[in-house]
Amino acid sequence: MRQPSFDRGARGPQGHNAGFQKATKQQKQVMMRLFAFVLKYYKFSILTVLACIVVSSITSLFSTLFTRTLIDDYITPLTQMDNPDYSSLWQTLFKLGLILLLGVIASYTYNRLMINVSQGTMLRLRKQIFERMEQLPISYFDSHSHGELMSVYTNDVDSLRQMISTAMAQVFSSVITIVATFTSMIVLSVPLTLVSMCIAAVMMVATTKLGSWSRGYFRTQQESLASVNGFIEEMMTGQKVVKVFCHEQQAISQFEGINEQLRSSAYNANKIASIVMPVNGNLGNLGYVLIAVVGASLALSGSWELSLGTIVAFLQLNKSFTQPISHVSQQINSVLNASVGAERVFALGDAEPEVDEGTRELTDPKGDVDFRHVDFGYVPEKQVLFDININTNPGQKIAFVGGTGAGKTTIINLINRFYDVKTGEVVYDGIPINDIRKQSLRKSMTIVLQETHLFTGTVLDNIRYGSLDATDEDCVKAAQLVGAHDFIRRLANGYQTMLQGDGGNLSQGERQLLAIARAAVANPPVLILDEATSSIDTRTEQLVQRGMDSIMRGRTTFVIAHRLCTVRNADQIIVLDHGRIAEHGTHEQLLALKGQYYQLYTGDTSLLK
Repeated sequence: MRQPSFDRGARGPQGHNAGFQKATKQQKQVMMRLFAFVLKYYKFSILTVLACIVVSSITSLFSTLFTRTLIDDYITPLTQMDNPDYSSLWQTLFKLGLILLLGVIASYTYNRLMINVSQGTMLRLRKQIFERMEQLPISYFDSHSHGELMSVYTNDVDSLRQMISTAMAQVFSSVITIVATFTSMIVLSVPLTLVSMCIAAVMMVATTKLGSWSRGYFRTQQESLASVNGFIEEMMTGQKVVKVFCHEQQAISQFEGINEQLRSSAYNANKIASIVMPVNGNLGNLGYVLIAVVGASLALSGSWELSLGTIVAFLQLNKSFTQPISHVSQQINSVLNASVGAERVFALGDAEPEVDEGTRELTDPKGDVDFRHVDFGYVPEKQVLFDININTNPGQKIAFVGGTGAGKTTIINLINRFYDVKTGEVVYDGIPINDIRKQSLRKSMTIVLQETHLFTGTVLDNIRYGSLDATDEDCVKAAQLVGAHDFIRRLANGYQTMLQGDGGNLSQGERQLLAIARAAVANPPVLILDEATSSIDTRTEQLVQRGMDSIMRGRTTFVIAHRLCTVRNADQIIVLDHGRIAEHGTHEQLLALKGQYYQLYTGDTSLLK
């Protein structure tokens, strides 16, 4: 079930309090969902933990109640004897020691189990949200920064670990302790129990009130942390641009502003939450004094039969009764952090996966791609493409040219079904592509982007990424075809050279060559080149162009080009202008028109080389 989103617009104490009831309800749903997730996979472990907590609580309660017996049945009588016999006392204390040892073993066992439960839960959560992330459409990543998503995997998931391993066991233990202790308190003294309940009620009200004030700040803290991560990721990626334009100080100033937002929200959240423990601790001490005074008054007045041992035992029970409230309040930071973290984790896990209504498989694709009266916009209120009509034949080379924002990349996105057309249709081998399964469609084509991405692994692994079934010989042939073989041989370990940091130890041109080799080894009927030679020098480009011609032979090829000299041999050149087809034809036909293409081609003399 998809979790309702929180109102992220409210800021400050008033805004948080205004949405408190709604937030509380939603956070309860999120926490219940988290507990259900844990129980689904670790039911036996949780039951064992509960049993160990019961044993630990009972042994602790037994030692407290034994205080009454120790004073009234042993210490007081022995002090009145001339020749006291301590043998029975030692035997009783030995039995008590064995019982307490059992409690220690139970406590150790449930703490070890909770560590296993918390780590296992994190493992499963990360696995599930990663699987969901791989199913999300490209549009999701266009609207969410990489740093924000990374924050979910790291900070938000880790906040759940802290809560499950510590706070969850503490809550279980506190509930069991409160119930057992309350029962014993009633048996010992009803009046003193009423005093203790009043103090406990005040502590609960204080915890709830302070928690409501800090809850909204914890959400803001997690959001600010995601913003910091996103900004750092952006700056690391664009560090060369920052240095080229000498914007180091501006970047520092921006970071200081975002970092200050994180500090402020974290300060406000922890400032309030940190008050809870001292407040409850002092209220507990006040209750301790009140019970001692009331108990002594009742014992001296004779209105209620209370022995010295009973009063001392009740004072210990009162601490056992109020301490769980203090312990839970001590965990309020991790609980509130976890509730916000769980919300963000489940939000990623609940994100709508990429929809694929296609049912047909491409058994022998030819690469015949046509556009028929296609209109498209990324958002409803802004149309990007207008009545696009393109007719191709298998094996043709189709080039798209035009200014920035003309719609070239958008057309490529529609061919891959990264986005679906709004009106009209794109037809592949006579089949509307919406009827073709996306995986089948995308396997029949490959794309070389202007911005290359290489994965951590060997050079051979990165080439083989185009086709995991390709042999080493296939990968080497693909590298030779595109002119990458020579520079690969010059690397320290040749094809076994490890690449890290997106191929940071290679030049931009070398990285582009590997991306083209990756496309070559895929051997698809449709090839898409998004300015694939933009990062290659002129001499290397001539070498690559011969390899590219070999790759494109017999394949339908769509090329986005800014250097028009690379598309002169295209079968069709389509000139786009603000989402519309302004002109189309061969190189010679468009020059003869002396229209936009003519202006683009002749207006920049550098393109005439």
